[in-house]
Amino acid sequence: MVRTIKAGLAFAALAGAFLLPPPVEAQDNMKPGDMKHDKMQDDKMMHDDKAKTLETGKFHGKVHATSGRATVYQEADGKLVLRLTNFKTSNGPDVHVILVATKDAMDDANFLKDNTEKVELGKLKGNEGDQNYEIPVGTELAKFRTVSIYCERFNANFGAAPLEKF
Repeated sequence: MVRTIKAGLAFAALAGAFLLPPPVEAQDNMKPGDMKHDKMQDDKMMHDDKAKTLETGKFHGKVHATSGRATVYQEADGKLVLRLTNFKTSNGPDVHVILVATKDAMDDANFLKDNTEKVELGKLKGNEGDQNYEIPVGTELAKFRTVSIYCERFNANFGAAPLEKF
């Protein structure tokens, strides 16, 4: 009797496996332009011979705790890219990534009001994680020595990374 029950359960399980519909797998129907981040592929910076490291610096907090590394790469086609790695800062409104023509960004939250030259690289893509920003063609890296995470609304420097030759 026990043997009959076991055989019946085994048969039911086997039959059920064939009668159930196959699992549905998720399909990625997104096109490259559907991503909210600009050029998500750029966020996967190739570290092979295609990109040359030019400058790098570590972030230090100013108004908010900010950490990570800023590195400038030159790609094979000559394009310059700023990559933030192991990056972390506070969340805030209207936060941008800028290059500033100073040796380091001062603690003064109003450091850009003194006509310091700057190059806008774009709005901060996220307050945590690795991310890339294109540096405009013709930018003189020798002049722009610091990366700043800057809140325009409050004219506040969240953090800065002085750049040094690699």
